[in-house]
Amino acid sequence: MKAITANRLIDGEVVFWKSGQWVDRFGDAQLFDDHHAADVEAAVATGKGQPTVVVDVYPIDLVQSEGRWVPLSYRERIRALGPSNEPTHGKQAEGGDVIEALRHAAGAARSTGRVDLIRRK
Repeated sequence: MKAITANRLIDGEVVFWKSGQWVDRFGDAQLFDDHHAADVEAAVATGKGQPTVVVDVYPIDLVQSEGRWVPLSYRERIRALGPSNEPTHGKQAEGGDVIEALRHAAGAARSTGRVDLIRRK
């Protein structure tokens, strides 16, 4: 599975593609099946066609963790949580199941090999 992400120009926030528009939360992102590469390419092209709205449009790979789809890359998990690692700031302050799943997701980070994330109790 894949999702499309970018950075919004007006405030630098990470945004995700959903049915022709950009949404703030990863949990609201449109998921693309790996077998439909043309759909991913079309969404990326449409997103790149909005140069006054976003920058750096690209697809990210997803993996299932604890029954939810989360970004495969550790870097993308951090981006999906928002601009801060402080739980009272940004998207993390909104809470919810998706934020909790992203915070505690274990898995692979492509840039450094296999990484086991430390789970908070």
